[in-house]
Amino acid sequence: MKLSDLAPSPGSRKKKKRVGRGPGSGHGKTSCRGHKGQKARTGGGTKPGFEGGQMPLQRRLPKRGFTSIFQKQYAIVNLDALDRLSETEITPEFLIKEGIVKKVQDGIKILGSGEIKRPVTVKAHAFSASARDKILKAQGKAEVI
Repeated sequence: MKLSDLAPSPGSRKKKKRVGRGPGSGHGKTSCRGHKGQKARTGGGTKPGFEGGQMPLQRRLPKRGFTSIFQKQYAIVNLDALDRLSETEITPEFLIKEGIVKKVQDGIKILGSGEIKRPVTVKAHAFSASARDKILKAQGKAEVI
């Protein structure tokens, strides 16, 4: 087979609808837009969320709460996930390589769910109090980066 022999399979390539090309095409005159009205005009139609003049849903619902723009988004890792690893020194790069964390957002935080039974050195951006206690109880080290 040569590159010049390649062709798309029949039916896989659909022709573009050409409108406004005379009465014989079936898409002439009004070009499939009907007669007059907002949707027949160029640039016609409504913006997303428009409800015909009724107060839109996003304006009817109350505003609640507060979201801080300075809040840190940590990638969280529990102790039971660390206990399954064979490595003695656990770093963010190692956690990404092992597939435990997809990406380090504002840092990695170790939480205390589960138990750790062997001494490990964990380097992370933050630790919960229970995670730090459990790591230290297992003769390990919890180092903040």
